[in-house]
Amino acid sequence: MRNDILNKIKNLILSAQIQHYRKVVQFIFLFVTLWIGLEFIIFVNQLDQGQLPTQIRPPGVEAFLPISALMSLKYWILTGVFNTIHPSGLIILLVIIATAVLLKKGFCSWICPIGLLSEYLEKIHILIFDKPRKLPKWLDYPLRSLKYILLLFFLYAVIVQMDVLQLQKFIYSPYNKVADIKMLQFFSDMSSTTFRVLAALLLLSILIRYFWCRYLCPYGAFLGSLSWSSPFKIRRNTKTCIDCEKCTKICPSNIQVHRTKNVFSDECHACFKCVDSCPVEKTLYLSTRSHKYKLKGFLYAVIIVLLFLLSSTIASMTGFWQNSITPQEYQHYYQNIDKYDHARGPAE
Repeated sequence: MRNDILNKIKNLILSAQIQHYRKVVQFIFLFVTLWIGLEFIIFVNQLDQGQLPTQIRPPGVEAFLPISALMSLKYWILTGVFNTIHPSGLIILLVIIATAVLLKKGFCSWICPIGLLSEYLEKIHILIFDKPRKLPKWLDYPLRSLKYILLLFFLYAVIVQMDVLQLQKFIYSPYNKVADIKMLQFFSDMSSTTFRVLAALLLLSILIRYFWCRYLCPYGAFLGSLSWSSPFKIRRNTKTCIDCEKCTKICPSNIQVHRTKNVFSDECHACFKCVDSCPVEKTLYLSTRSHKYKLKGFLYAVIIVLLFLLSSTIASMTGFWQNSITPQEYQHYYQNIDKYDHARGPAE
């Protein structure tokens, strides 16, 4: 009896559409992101009221400081010093890199809240146009290069232009120490120009599916480049494929899945929509080249969640999660925050 119940539960898990797992994971991380944001707002509000903050600053907010994390990564590689100004930012960057190398661009379609927002904006797009609209290739390809140009700009500025002393000066500068607060102020006290740009991006993301993700996101370009090295790819069994083209029609990245045996694309972010849409069982799947290791949707969800959960837990236990900036330092820096900018950032 017990074995029958366990088998039924197992079959139910394995038979569920992968999109169900993906949505659960997406909303879990959305809730975590909103919770982190709320805690951080309370922390900053206490500083704004002249109080010594009693709210612990949530380390997860450093996920929104990717450039600082990239500098920390280079500094760590060159010096062996894992700085304690924004340590969780570096931890999160390393985990995201690991997901790209192991699980393709899974971060974009399973974790990133902007990716989730883009999916709902796509629904508005379909309501307006009845079916997804695509840009012509002569326009799509040049636009897709924009995110790689932005990526190369940031990589050049950090990896090529900055030496150890410059990295150290920036990392330990007051500007970097309050970069998370400045980021919050950028959106909470946004200028009319910022508002117009964000409104334009929102409108463009409705008119053109996944506009930000497909054309402008340098993080996505970075992860897409790394995902080439992933041993896992979406693969198609040409013997059982009935050429219905449902996989291609549903692909949010406009990949011609029905025309290839193995999907080698920097735009594939392992959303599994093509796999779920396929009417023939075991025709589309995520696996290694030898087909020896296949990742089912449930297992993929478990692995990507565990990567983030275990990394943050281990980092917290080993002292590489919470930063070393004291509440008193935060109070001092906040009182002088208008004096700090990226170019100057005085020491005190």
